Amino acid sequence: MTEVVMARRMSRQKAGAIADGAFKVLLGAVCIAGADPLGRLLGTPAWLMAVSGAALLIGGGAGIGYVRSRSMRTYTRLMVAYDGGWVVAALAGLVMAWQGSGAGGEVWMGYQAVAPLAFAALLAAAAPAPAPARAGSD
Repeated sequence: MTEVVMARRMSRQKAGAIADGAFKVLLGAVCIAGADPLGRLLGTPAWLMAVSGAALLIGGGAGIGYVRSRSMRTYTRLMVAYDGGWVVAALAGLVMAWQGSGAGGEVWMGYQAVAPLAFAALLAAAAPAPAPARAGSD
């Protein structure tokens, strides 16, 4: 691959990582601001909504903050794991709701309270990305 193609690819990947972090921050702010009405809608206590919102703010902020210093390979793996868990938690919550349980929303929001913090911790613990080679630095 040429350097230009690789640079474009990395730029798109970084934009995706920033967008993922921004989405988490936005979702976190909505969860905090609407903790009571959203909690009633999902059948979860307002405190769980607020805790989940705070965790999403932390996870999203870490995602944005580490975008320059962590490899996109690490980001991609962590985002795929996070989103895969999100899908499983959402499906588990839906199945519980279809079966008449009121705990489906709590399962989903419980995931939102834990997973962003794990994402942020794993991202912080990841090795920094190698510095790009500078042209003419031989």
